[in-house]
Amino acid sequence: MKAAVFKAAGSPLVVETVPDPTPEPSDLVLKVGACGICGTDLHMSENTDATVGWRVLPPECVMGHEFAGEVVEVGREVKGDWRTGDRVTALPWIGCGECALCRSGRGFRCASAKMRASHKLPGAYAEYCRVGAFESFRLPSTVSFQEGAMVEPLAVGLNAVRRAGLRPGDSVLIVGAGPVGLSVALWCRFFGAQHIVVSDLVEVRAERALSMGATSAVDARHDDVMEHVEAVIGARPEIVFDAVGVPGSLQLAIDYAAHDGRLVVVGLCMAGDHLFPTKALVKELDIRFAFIYPQADFATVLELLGRGRIDPKPMIGDCIGLSEFSDAFEALKQPNQQIKVMLEPN
Repeated sequence: MKAAVFKAAGSPLVVETVPDPTPEPSDLVLKVGACGICGTDLHMSENTDATVGWRVLPPECVMGHEFAGEVVEVGREVKGDWRTGDRVTALPWIGCGECALCRSGRGFRCASAKMRASHKLPGAYAEYCRVGAFESFRLPSTVSFQEGAMVEPLAVGLNAVRRAGLRPGDSVLIVGAGPVGLSVALWCRFFGAQHIVVSDLVEVRAERALSMGATSAVDARHDDVMEHVEAVIGARPEIVFDAVGVPGSLQLAIDYAAHDGRLVVVGLCMAGDHLFPTKALVKELDIRFAFIYPQADFATVLELLGRGRIDPKPMIGDCIGLSEFSDAFEALKQPNQQIKVMLEPN
Protein backbone atom coordinates (compact mmCIF):
# COMPACT_ATOMS: atom_id res chain seq x y z
CA MET A 1 0.00 0.00 0.00
CA LYS A 2 0.98 3.68 -0.25
CA ALA A 3 1.64 5.72 2.89
CA ALA A 4 3.19 9.07 3.86
CA VAL A 5 6.30 8.02 5.80
CA PHE A 6 8.18 10.07 8.38
CA LYS A 7 11.94 10.05 7.71
CA ALA A 8 13.51 12.59 10.06
CA ALA A 9 12.55 15.63 12.13
CA GLY A 10 12.19 18.68 9.92
CA SER A 11 12.14 16.67 6.71
CA PRO A 12 9.09 16.35 4.44
CA LEU A 13 7.07 13.15 4.59
CA VAL A 14 7.75 10.74 1.74
CA VAL A 15 4.93 8.86 0.01
CA GLU A 16 6.11 5.36 -0.73
CA THR A 17 5.06 1.73 -0.77
CA VAL A 18 5.00 0.01 2.64
CA PRO A 19 3.70 -3.41 3.76
CA ASP A 20 -0.05 -3.81 4.07
CA PRO A 21 -1.25 -4.09 7.69
CA THR A 22 -2.24 -7.52 8.97
CA PRO A 23 -4.66 -7.83 11.90
CA GLU A 24 -3.65 -9.34 15.20
CA PRO A 25 -6.35 -11.69 16.56
CA SER A 26 -8.46 -8.92 18.13
CA ASP A 27 -7.92 -6.29 15.41
CA LEU A 28 -9.64 -4.92 12.34
CA VAL A 29 -8.01 -3.59 9.17
CA LEU A 30 -9.57 -0.49 7.62
CA LYS A 31 -9.45 0.95 4.17
CA VAL A 32 -8.96 4.58 5.14
CA GLY A 33 -11.76 6.85 3.94
CA ALA A 34 -10.50 10.10 5.47
CA CYS A 35 -7.78 11.19 7.90
CA GLY A 36 -7.35 14.69 9.28
CA ILE A 37 -3.99 16.39 9.71
CA CYS A 38 -3.56 17.13 13.40
CA GLY A 39 -1.43 19.86 14.95
CA THR A 40 0.10 17.24 17.24
CA ASP A 41 1.54 15.49 14.18
CA LEU A 42 2.92 18.79 12.90
CA HIS A 43 4.65 19.35 16.26
CA MET A 44 5.89 15.75 16.51
CA SER A 45 7.41 15.86 13.05
CA GLU A 46 9.71 18.66 14.23
CA ASN A 47 10.56 17.38 17.72
CA THR A 48 14.08 16.09 18.44
CA ASP A 49 14.11 16.44 22.24
CA ALA A 50 12.73 13.56 24.32
CA THR A 51 13.08 15.62 27.51
CA VAL A 52 10.16 17.91 26.61
CA GLY A 53 7.66 15.29 27.75
CA TRP A 54 6.74 13.92 24.35
CA ARG A 55 8.29 11.00 22.50
CA VAL A 56 10.56 11.51 19.53
CA LEU A 57 9.21 9.89 16.38
CA PRO A 58 11.16 6.90 15.07
CA PRO A 59 12.22 7.08 11.41
CA GLU A 60 10.04 5.12 8.98
CA CYS A 61 6.86 5.49 11.07
CA VAL A 62 3.46 6.62 9.75
CA MET A 63 1.42 9.26 11.56
CA GLY A 64 -2.32 9.96 11.41
CA HIS A 65 -4.76 9.39 14.28
CA GLU A 66 -7.97 11.21 13.24
CA PHE A 67 -9.57 8.85 10.76
CA ALA A 68 -12.50 6.77 9.59
CA GLY A 69 -12.76 3.99 7.07
CA GLU A 70 -14.26 0.69 5.95
CA VAL A 71 -13.45 -2.70 7.49
CA VAL A 72 -11.71 -4.96 4.97
CA GLU A 73 -10.37 -7.66 7.32
CA VAL A 74 -11.45 -9.01 10.72
CA GLY A 75 -9.09 -10.71 13.20
CA ARG A 76 -9.89 -14.32 14.05
CA GLU A 77 -10.64 -13.64 17.74
CA VAL A 78 -12.55 -10.38 17.38
CA LYS A 79 -15.52 -10.13 19.73
CA GLY A 80 -18.74 -8.55 18.55
CA ASP A 81 -20.57 -8.50 15.27
CA TRP A 82 -17.83 -6.91 13.14
CA ARG A 83 -17.98 -7.55 9.40
CA THR A 84 -16.17 -6.45 6.28
CA GLY A 85 -17.89 -3.41 4.87
CA ASP A 86 -18.64 -1.86 8.27
CA ARG A 87 -17.93 1.87 8.35
CA VAL A 88 -16.00 2.80 11.50
CA THR A 89 -13.83 5.24 13.35
CA ALA A 90 -11.47 4.28 16.14
CA LEU A 91 -9.50 5.58 19.08
CA PRO A 92 -5.85 6.44 18.34
CA TRP A 93 -4.47 3.64 20.49
CA ILE A 94 -4.87 -0.09 21.07
CA GLY A 95 -4.87 -1.24 24.68
CA CYS A 96 -5.05 -4.71 26.17
CA GLY A 97 -8.82 -4.35 26.53
CA GLU A 98 -8.81 -6.22 29.85
CA CYS A 99 -7.11 -4.08 32.49
CA ALA A 100 -8.96 -1.62 34.75
CA LEU A 101 -7.71 1.35 32.73
CA CYS A 102 -8.97 -0.06 29.45
CA ARG A 103 -12.29 -1.02 31.01
CA SER A 104 -12.70 2.49 32.43
CA GLY A 105 -12.16 3.98 28.97
CA ARG A 106 -8.65 5.27 29.60
CA GLY A 107 -6.76 2.75 27.48
CA PHE A 108 -4.14 5.37 26.60
CA ARG A 109 -2.82 4.80 30.14
CA CYS A 110 -2.74 1.00 29.70
CA ALA A 111 0.72 -0.42 30.43
CA SER A 112 0.70 -2.29 27.11
CA ALA A 113 -0.99 0.39 25.00
CA LYS A 114 0.21 0.83 21.43
CA MET A 115 0.05 4.42 20.21
CA ARG A 116 -0.19 5.67 16.64
CA ALA A 117 2.92 6.92 14.84
CA SER A 118 4.99 4.02 16.13
CA HIS A 119 6.41 0.95 14.43
CA LYS A 120 4.00 -1.17 16.46
CA LEU A 121 0.98 0.81 15.30
CA PRO A 122 1.30 2.81 12.07
CA GLY A 123 -1.19 5.63 11.59
CA ALA A 124 -3.74 6.46 8.92
CA TYR A 125 -1.74 8.67 6.55
CA ALA A 126 -2.02 5.57 4.41
CA GLU A 127 -4.38 3.58 2.26
CA TYR A 128 -5.01 1.07 5.07
CA CYS A 129 -4.53 0.93 8.83
CA ARG A 130 -4.98 -1.48 11.72
CA VAL A 131 -7.30 -0.75 14.67
CA GLY A 132 -8.39 -2.59 17.79
CA ALA A 133 -11.94 -3.91 17.70
CA PHE A 134 -12.34 -2.89 21.37
CA GLU A 135 -11.42 0.70 20.42
CA SER A 136 -13.64 0.87 17.30
CA PHE A 137 -17.07 2.45 16.77
CA ARG A 138 -19.50 2.06 13.89
CA LEU A 139 -20.37 5.24 12.05
CA PRO A 140 -24.07 6.10 11.94
CA SER A 141 -25.43 5.98 8.40
CA THR A 142 -25.74 9.77 8.35
CA VAL A 143 -22.07 10.37 9.22
CA SER A 144 -19.54 10.61 6.39
CA PHE A 145 -15.93 9.43 6.57
CA GLN A 146 -14.82 13.06 6.83
CA GLU A 147 -17.16 13.68 9.75
CA GLY A 148 -16.06 10.39 11.30
CA ALA A 149 -12.47 11.62 11.15
CA MET A 150 -13.57 14.70 13.13
CA VAL A 151 -14.70 12.65 16.13
CA GLU A 152 -11.20 12.58 17.61
CA PRO A 153 -10.52 16.36 17.63
CA LEU A 154 -14.08 17.02 18.80
CA ALA A 155 -13.48 14.65 21.72
CA VAL A 156 -10.34 16.62 22.61
CA GLY A 157 -12.42 19.79 22.77
CA LEU A 158 -15.13 18.10 24.83
CA ASN A 159 -12.58 16.93 27.39
CA ALA A 160 -11.12 20.44 27.65
CA VAL A 161 -14.53 22.01 28.27
CA ARG A 162 -15.36 19.37 30.89
CA ARG A 163 -12.10 20.12 32.68
CA ALA A 164 -12.98 23.82 32.69
CA GLY A 165 -16.09 23.11 34.73
CA LEU A 166 -18.08 25.33 32.38
CA ARG A 167 -21.49 26.41 33.62
CA PRO A 168 -24.39 27.90 31.64
CA GLY A 169 -23.95 31.66 31.41
CA ASP A 170 -20.15 31.64 31.72
CA SER A 171 -18.04 34.01 29.64
CA VAL A 172 -15.18 32.42 27.71
CA LEU A 173 -12.11 33.51 25.77
CA ILE A 174 -10.48 30.96 23.47
CA VAL A 175 -6.96 31.85 22.35
CA GLY A 176 -6.38 30.13 19.01
CA ALA A 177 -8.85 29.30 16.23
CA GLY A 178 -7.31 26.07 15.01
CA PRO A 179 -9.17 22.75 15.09
CA VAL A 180 -8.88 22.42 18.89
CA GLY A 181 -9.94 26.01 19.54
CA LEU A 182 -12.97 25.68 17.28
CA SER A 183 -13.89 22.34 18.87
CA VAL A 184 -13.77 24.08 22.26
CA ALA A 185 -16.01 26.84 20.89
CA LEU A 186 -18.55 24.28 19.69
CA TRP A 187 -18.77 22.64 23.13
CA CYS A 188 -18.87 25.95 24.99
CA ARG A 189 -21.95 26.88 22.98
CA PHE A 190 -23.42 23.39 23.40
CA PHE A 191 -23.15 23.63 27.20
CA GLY A 192 -24.59 27.13 27.41
CA ALA A 193 -21.77 29.68 27.66
CA GLN A 194 -23.17 33.19 27.24
CA HIS A 195 -20.14 34.84 25.65
CA ILE A 196 -17.61 32.91 23.55
CA VAL A 197 -14.85 35.12 22.16
CA VAL A 198 -12.22 33.52 19.91
CA SER A 199 -8.94 35.22 18.98
CA ASP A 200 -6.42 34.26 16.32
CA LEU A 201 -3.55 35.87 14.44
CA VAL A 202 -5.21 34.88 11.13
CA GLU A 203 -8.41 36.85 10.63
CA VAL A 204 -10.11 34.25 8.42
CA ARG A 205 -9.62 31.56 11.06
CA ALA A 206 -11.00 33.80 13.79
CA GLU A 207 -14.05 34.60 11.66
CA ARG A 208 -14.59 30.88 10.99
CA ALA A 209 -15.17 30.47 14.73
CA LEU A 210 -18.49 32.30 14.34
CA SER A 211 -19.84 29.30 12.43
CA MET A 212 -18.68 26.95 15.19
CA GLY A 213 -20.38 28.56 18.18
CA ALA A 214 -18.37 31.71 18.90
CA THR A 215 -20.38 34.83 19.66
CA SER A 216 -17.50 37.15 18.74
CA ALA A 217 -14.14 36.91 16.97
CA VAL A 218 -11.06 39.09 17.16
CA ASP A 219 -8.09 39.44 14.80
CA ALA A 220 -5.26 39.37 17.36
CA ARG A 221 -2.70 40.55 14.81
CA HIS A 222 -4.38 43.93 14.38
CA ASP A 223 -6.77 44.41 17.33
CA ASP A 224 -6.30 44.56 21.09
CA VAL A 225 -7.77 41.31 22.39
CA MET A 226 -8.61 42.54 25.89
CA GLU A 227 -10.20 45.75 24.64
CA HIS A 228 -12.40 43.62 22.39
CA VAL A 229 -13.24 41.14 25.15
CA GLU A 230 -14.14 43.81 27.70
CA ALA A 231 -16.25 45.68 25.14
CA VAL A 232 -18.20 42.49 24.36
CA ILE A 233 -18.42 40.90 27.81
CA GLY A 234 -18.11 43.97 30.03
CA ALA A 235 -15.39 42.29 32.08
CA ARG A 236 -12.54 39.83 31.78
CA PRO A 237 -13.52 36.25 30.89
CA GLU A 238 -14.33 33.75 33.62
CA ILE A 239 -12.68 30.96 31.58
CA VAL A 240 -9.69 31.18 29.23
CA PHE A 241 -8.58 28.33 26.98
CA ASP A 242 -5.02 28.30 25.63
CA ALA A 243 -5.55 26.41 22.37
CA VAL A 244 -2.30 27.59 20.78
CA GLY A 245 0.51 25.76 22.58
CA VAL A 246 3.56 27.86 21.77
CA PRO A 247 6.05 29.52 24.13
CA GLY A 248 4.35 32.58 25.57
CA SER A 249 0.74 31.51 25.01
CA LEU A 250 0.26 30.27 28.59
CA GLN A 251 1.48 33.57 30.01
CA LEU A 252 -0.80 35.41 27.60
CA ALA A 253 -3.77 33.37 28.83
CA ILE A 254 -2.83 34.15 32.45
CA ASP A 255 -2.72 37.84 31.60
CA TYR A 256 -6.16 37.68 29.96
CA ALA A 257 -7.86 35.79 32.80
CA ALA A 258 -10.08 37.41 35.42
CA HIS A 259 -9.33 37.22 39.13
CA ASP A 260 -10.52 33.84 40.49
CA GLY A 261 -10.81 32.67 36.90
CA ARG A 262 -10.30 29.26 35.33
CA LEU A 263 -7.65 28.53 32.70
CA VAL A 264 -7.40 25.35 30.65
CA VAL A 265 -4.30 24.60 28.60
CA VAL A 266 -5.25 22.37 25.68
CA GLY A 267 -2.68 23.51 23.10
CA LEU A 268 0.37 21.24 22.93
CA CYS A 269 3.64 23.13 23.48
CA MET A 270 6.76 21.02 22.85
CA ALA A 271 9.27 23.65 23.92
CA GLY A 272 10.49 25.25 27.10
CA ASP A 273 8.60 28.33 28.23
CA HIS A 274 9.03 31.29 30.55
CA LEU A 275 6.22 32.65 32.68
CA PHE A 276 5.52 34.72 35.79
CA PRO A 277 3.78 32.47 38.34
CA THR A 278 3.11 35.44 40.61
CA LYS A 279 0.60 36.80 38.10
CA ALA A 280 -1.43 33.60 38.33
CA LEU A 281 -0.99 33.42 42.10
CA VAL A 282 -2.21 36.98 42.72
CA LYS A 283 -5.27 36.28 40.56
CA GLU A 284 -5.78 32.92 42.35
CA LEU A 285 -6.35 31.19 39.04
CA ASP A 286 -7.37 27.57 38.72
CA ILE A 287 -5.12 26.21 35.96
CA ARG A 288 -5.76 22.79 34.46
CA PHE A 289 -4.24 20.92 31.56
CA ALA A 290 -6.27 18.83 29.10
CA PHE A 291 -4.48 16.02 27.27
CA ILE A 292 -6.87 13.38 26.00
CA TYR A 293 -10.39 12.12 26.53
CA PRO A 294 -12.01 9.03 28.04
CA GLN A 295 -13.56 6.57 25.64
CA ALA A 296 -17.06 7.65 26.72
CA ASP A 297 -16.43 11.14 25.34
CA PHE A 298 -15.47 9.66 21.96
CA ALA A 299 -18.72 7.69 21.94
CA THR A 300 -20.74 10.76 22.98
CA VAL A 301 -19.33 12.83 20.12
CA LEU A 302 -20.18 10.12 17.60
CA GLU A 303 -23.74 9.77 18.91
CA LEU A 304 -24.35 13.53 18.76
CA LEU A 305 -22.95 13.62 15.23
CA GLY A 306 -25.33 10.85 14.23
CA ARG A 307 -28.29 12.76 15.67
CA GLY A 308 -27.29 15.95 13.88
CA ARG A 309 -26.89 17.88 17.13
CA ILE A 310 -23.34 19.04 16.33
CA ASP A 311 -21.83 19.94 12.98
CA PRO A 312 -18.05 20.00 12.38
CA LYS A 313 -18.25 20.58 8.62
CA PRO A 314 -17.33 24.30 8.79
CA MET A 315 -13.93 23.22 10.12
CA ILE A 316 -13.11 21.03 7.12
CA GLY A 317 -11.02 22.68 4.44
CA ASP A 318 -9.07 21.11 1.58
CA CYS A 319 -9.45 17.40 0.82
CA ILE A 320 -6.36 15.95 -0.84
CA GLY A 321 -4.87 12.69 -2.06
CA LEU A 322 -1.56 11.10 -1.17
CA SER A 323 0.18 12.70 -4.14
CA GLU A 324 -0.45 16.17 -2.65
CA PHE A 325 -0.10 15.20 0.98
CA SER A 326 3.54 15.93 1.75
CA ASP A 327 3.33 19.49 0.42
CA ALA A 328 0.05 20.13 2.25
CA PHE A 329 1.51 18.81 5.51
CA GLU A 330 4.52 21.12 5.24
CA ALA A 331 2.34 24.12 4.39
CA LEU A 332 0.38 23.70 7.62
CA LYS A 333 3.53 24.31 9.66
CA GLN A 334 3.18 28.02 8.80
CA PRO A 335 0.23 30.31 9.63
CA ASN A 336 -2.48 29.92 6.99
CA GLN A 337 -6.23 29.99 6.52
CA GLN A 338 -6.82 26.23 6.73
CA ILE A 339 -8.51 24.68 9.76
CA LYS A 340 -8.70 20.92 9.10
CA VAL A 341 -7.14 19.45 5.97
CA MET A 342 -8.37 15.97 5.10
CA LEU A 343 -6.41 13.20 3.43
CA GLU A 344 -8.55 10.90 1.28
CA PRO A 345 -5.98 8.25 0.32
CA ASN A 346 -8.31 5.97 -1.60
